[in-house]
Amino acid sequence: MATPTAYINGEFAPLADAKVGIQTHALHYGTAVFEGIRGNWNAEHETMYIYKLREHYERLLQGCKMLWIDVPHTVDELCGITVELVERSGYREDLYIRPVAYKAQEMVANLNLRALGDGFFCLAVPFGNYIDSDGAISCCVASYRRIDDTMVPPRFKLSGLYLNSILAKTDAVASGFEEAIMLNMDGHVCEGTGENIFVAHKGVVSTPTIESNALPGITRETVLGLLRGELGVAVQERSIDRSELYTADEVFLSGTAAHVQGVGSVDHRPVGSGGVGPITRRLQELYFPIVRGGNPAYAGSCTPARPRPA
Repeated sequence: MATPTAYINGEFAPLADAKVGIQTHALHYGTAVFEGIRGNWNAEHETMYIYKLREHYERLLQGCKMLWIDVPHTVDELCGITVELVERSGYREDLYIRPVAYKAQEMVANLNLRALGDGFFCLAVPFGNYIDSDGAISCCVASYRRIDDTMVPPRFKLSGLYLNSILAKTDAVASGFEEAIMLNMDGHVCEGTGENIFVAHKGVVSTPTIESNALPGITRETVLGLLRGELGVAVQERSIDRSELYTADEVFLSGTAAHVQGVGSVDHRPVGSGGVGPITRRLQELYFPIVRGGNPAYAGSCTPARPRPA
């Protein structure tokens, strides 16, 4: 039986008891840094495998520097806290793990980050498919542009920044699409609302550069490694025009939540055959055993956690 648990400001507590006050600065201004981390349940091993745990916390602490947030833990300590949290929670299904470092001071009229106190919490909740589709999804190009680095640094997962993606995603779903693709301020393809994007044409896979204001995704790095190392596919990191989405052989998305997701159409135009393309399918076949601890060659990417008996 699961025991939903949180870690908040130095101690473990029942998830239902983990609270912040309504004057908390982060609630009013989005002054927080977060990560989304996957825990993938392997029933055969009776083990939860947490994928790229260390890399997520390294990115979180980099984001904390931007917001002048001091987390009183090292990366190793944060990894240990997360493993214990997952083991205490006792879930035997896929999880989404959400650590948040935030401006915790209960002060609603101060815009000076350096004058505010800090907090940290982490929770884990059951989480299945982010996008409810095993096939190829429909996308549109969003009217909202991706935030530029000169506005809010997009290479970190800053809470307030995600309103940009939320508006684009909400409009896409309201218009009958499953996901939106965002352009940057230069009009080039940037990413999905919560995923990096890849375009395949004539055997070459291209993805926007980080300098295009795309998030330096952890799953993105996994996909790039699989394309080059396992599939032997030529990969380019470059600026991508919107029109390339319409003429591509394949388009696919990657992210911790979305995994590797095929795109079947963009702005009502079919991509390739309109289904999951062969490169995308092969990536999926490689990726899922890795993140579930089923590929010994990638065992170092997975941190095991074993649920404690109820």
